[in-house]
Amino acid sequence: MENKKLIKLGIINALGTALYVFLLALFFSQANKIFGAEDNELLAPVVALLLFIVSALVTGGLVLGRPILMYWDGLKKEAVKLLVYTGLSLFVILLLVGTLLVVLK
Repeated sequence: MENKKLIKLGIINALGTALYVFLLALFFSQANKIFGAEDNELLAPVVALLLFIVSALVTGGLVLGRPILMYWDGLKKEAVKLLVYTGLSLFVILLLVGTLLVVLK
């Protein structure tokens, strides 16, 4: 697989992960309105932990899913490159969002 396609896939994986994180942050910012302001000592931690587990599964699939399949198919160098491109793309997105937060402050 050529590098341009791997870079494109890495960017797509990173954008999907960033979109998921954005939607999750939007959910957290509206959680009190959705569920009410009442504290629930048992269910709130259960929901938070389950959401943490689901998030690990989703982001793990977005970041690691295709590289693992490629690795198993014998495309070891391409799998590592895709993982690196995805990680670099996530880092660039982090820098852009962090810069945006500083500028909007």
